[in-house]
Amino acid sequence: MADTKPDKKKDSKEDVKPNAKADIKVVAKADKPAPKKPKPAVSLVLTIVIAAACLVCGGLVGHFAFPTTAASLDQQTLQEADLDTVVARYTYKGQTYDITAREVITQSSSLDSAKNDDGSYTMPTADNIVDVARNQIMQKVVEAQGITVSDDDMDSYAQSYLGSTDYASIASQYGMDEDSVKDLVRQSCGLSKLRSTVVTQQIPTQPTAPTKPADGAEDTPTADYATYIINLAGDEWDSSTGTWKDSSSTYASALADYQITNDSATYAAAQAAYYVAYQQYATATQTASQQWTNYVNGELSGASIQIYTLEA
Repeated sequence: MADTKPDKKKDSKEDVKPNAKADIKVVAKADKPAPKKPKPAVSLVLTIVIAAACLVCGGLVGHFAFPTTAASLDQQTLQEADLDTVVARYTYKGQTYDITAREVITQSSSLDSAKNDDGSYTMPTADNIVDVARNQIMQKVVEAQGITVSDDDMDSYAQSYLGSTDYASIASQYGMDEDSVKDLVRQSCGLSKLRSTVVTQQIPTQPTAPTKPADGAEDTPTADYATYIINLAGDEWDSSTGTWKDSSSTYASALADYQITNDSATYAAAQAAYYVAYQQYATATQTASQQWTNYVNGELSGASIQIYTLEA
């Protein structure tokens, strides 16, 4: 495409045609690429997502599709002076925003840990760039909904999902800057708040499997297994009569072949009750996840992005 290039300044609003190429100098590839400094096997972004029980899928916002105009990004290198090069430009609700290489790199690492041994930086991948765009768009949604995150909210979230509020130590562990870690935790907390307003499906507490009898007597009734089943069944059990309130209810149907009283049930019966509870939990979790996915996809469907390739 002719001479159209994205401006390197982040605040530029110059119109850029799809698949435009940034004409910048890059270091020629050597016969063997310079080894990169070792990084944690799991990124902090992924850690937070996993800990948040699939708050979103993949990255902070997940692998949700929105219209993209992009060519494949070669694994070229950038010099420090090129970090503010615009690598993508996305449009959301009529506004256009630039994404620089620096923003993409510092999303998951510090500049120091991302630097190659020869002083260069590896060009961000298209997936990394799109993840940043998704994250930024969803933060705009959080703000539009009037959701705020206080320092206490952020600390509570970090303690729950990272087990610490020592952001300096967390940053050191994941090769990131402390400010980037704080921003990431604050963004995740905001998304968690947004999700709680969007998802209406109630998710029960994940059940814990019954403990197998130490003596191997799985068919010996005990009061502990009876209590376990009754606690799972909740309102379906009538403690005053020592039986099911409705023989056609979920637990009653699943445990119809087992003899259960207020103080007597076998390990096998407890296992059967656990399977019922876990199925209910899994179904509710899937429904909630789908509600969130649909909402995020709806927000992202109105966005488009142009990703720029580099020429050596």
